[in-house]
Amino acid sequence: MSNSNDVYDAILAVNEVFMETFGQGNSAGVAELYTEDGQFLPSNSDAVVGKAAIQEAFQGLLDGGIRGIQLDTLEVESFGDTAYEVGLYTLKDETSETLDHGKFIVIWKLIEGNWKLHRDIINSSLAS
Repeated sequence: MSNSNDVYDAILAVNEVFMETFGQGNSAGVAELYTEDGQFLPSNSDAVVGKAAIQEAFQGLLDGGIRGIQLDTLEVESFGDTAYEVGLYTLKDETSETLDHGKFIVIWKLIEGNWKLHRDIINSSLAS
């Protein structure tokens, strides 16, 4: 079993791939970072379940003008093959102008040696 610093570092590394992949406009690549039955739970929306639907949701963000996602991890705690992460997110347009910001919680699962997003809930800090 790995120690919590290893899990923290591994999750930060996946987040780097997430941010880079989204920034390249690759919604399919983002969806691959989730478990097969992963759920993305965005603000003001129904649950998005499964990789195909997650890819569609992230493509919708790209189509809506979001070009960058910044993830800032505040806390990670692991329990064997499961971990949770609490953090802050910022969504930016092509000029790096902030379009939205808020907080998130991700439940991670260790699948065949790789940490994958399993449940991903985001909550905007902007008034609706």
